Amino acid sequence: MTVIVTTLDNGLRVATDAMESACSVTLGVFVGAGSRNETPEINGASHLLEHMAFKGTKRRSARTIAEEIEAVGGHINAYTSRESTVYVARVLKNDTPLALDILADILQHSVFDESELELERHVVLQEIGQCNDTPDDIIFDHFQARAYPNQAMGRPILGLPHLVSAFSRDSLGTYMTENYSPDRMVVAAAGEVDHEVFVRMVGEAFDSLTPAVSPALEPACYAGGDMRSERSLEQLHLVLGFEGVPADDPECYAMAMFSGILGGGMSSRLFQEVREKRGLVYTIASFVTSYSDSGLLGIYAGADAKKGSEIMPVICHEIAALGESVTEDELSRARAQALAGLLMSQDSAPSRCEQLGTQMLVYGRPLPLDEITERIDAVDRKAISRIATRLLSTAPTFVTLGPEGTDLPGDVATLLS
Repeated sequence: MTVIVTTLDNGLRVATDAMESACSVTLGVFVGAGSRNETPEINGASHLLEHMAFKGTKRRSARTIAEEIEAVGGHINAYTSRESTVYVARVLKNDTPLALDILADILQHSVFDESELELERHVVLQEIGQCNDTPDDIIFDHFQARAYPNQAMGRPILGLPHLVSAFSRDSLGTYMTENYSPDRMVVAAAGEVDHEVFVRMVGEAFDSLTPAVSPALEPACYAGGDMRSERSLEQLHLVLGFEGVPADDPECYAMAMFSGILGGGMSSRLFQEVREKRGLVYTIASFVTSYSDSGLLGIYAGADAKKGSEIMPVICHEIAALGESVTEDELSRARAQALAGLLMSQDSAPSRCEQLGTQMLVYGRPLPLDEITERIDAVDRKAISRIATRLLSTAPTFVTLGPEGTDLPGDVATLLS
C-alpha cells in the first residue's frame, strides 16, 4: 500500500499516496467545514470564504497567486460542499514546494481586503443568480431544503443574496478562525511525492495554524415532504427522494448499488423503462449522497410538463419492485461499474488525492482498495431488498419545478404503497 499518514503535533493530518509512474503531484487541503457549519445568519460564509482565499494575502496579491501557479504550468482551484471545503493544486514534482506554499499562504494569511470583498461579493451574487436561472441546478437546492427543513443541512451552499450582501471581513475572519483549525484539516498529496519530505514541508508551511474550539454541529434531521413550484419554463423538472444512509453505515455500498441498478446508467431500470421503452423523458438518473450522520437517495427527471402524472407511477413502481425482483445479471453489472470506476480512478493523481483527503475527513483513515472491493462484492440480492424496505419506510421528498398547469400526481406516497 502506497498510502502513508502522519499527524503533526498540532493535530494536522498529512496523507500521501505515492505513484512512481506519475510526472505530477496533486495536493489538496481538505477542511472539515462547509455550509452545514453555518448559522442561519451567515449562510453562504463557507463559499464566500473559499472565493476570498484567492484574493490576496500579506505577501501575495490575487493576481500574483494566479501568475505564480500558472508560471509553472500548474492549476489551482477550490470548491465548497455541505460538510467540507477543499483547496487543490496540481503541479510538476519540482514545483510542489511552490504549490504547498501558496495553499498554506491563502489559508493562514489571507487579508480579506475590503475592495476585493466587495468585488467578490458581486461575483458570488451573480453565481447565485445563474443557479436560480438554471432549473436543473436550483431543483436540487429545493430538494435539500424540503428533505432537511429549517436546519443547516437544508440551506443552500451558495447562501442567500441578502446575507451574502451583508458579510463583513470580520465575520469571514471569525468563521475561518473557528472552523479552519488543524485538527479538522487534512493535507493530502498523490503522485510523485516522498512522504517524509512532504511532511516536513507541510509542518514548516502550516506553522501558523492553532487549535480552536469549533461550534457544535447541528444534527441532520430528515423530514421529507412535498414542494411544487411554478415558473415560466418549457419542461418539468422533478426530484423524488428518500432518506439514505450515513457514509459510515454498513449498508452504504448496498445503497450505492441499489441506485446504480435503479438509475445509474443506460442499462438501468429507469432509463430503460421510462426513456427507452416509453419515451417519457429526455433525462432520468438516480443519485446517492451520504453525510456524516444522514444521507439521501434521489431520482431526477426532466420531462414534458404534460407527462408528470404518467411518469411518476412508473418511477414509483420501479423503486418498489426492485427489492423483490433484482437479478444476478443486474447485480453483476452494478458491481462491474462500481469496481471499474474505482480501479480506473487509480490511474489519476487528482482522483487519488481527492479520494485520500475525503476518506481521511469522513472515516479518519484511508480505505484500502481490497476493503472497498470486498464491500462491493458482498452486496447481494438480500442487501438490495433491505435497501428497498428501508427506503420505502421513510417519508418521500418530492419537489417539482415547471410551468403553470403542469400535470402532476396528487399524493406521491400513495403511488409507493
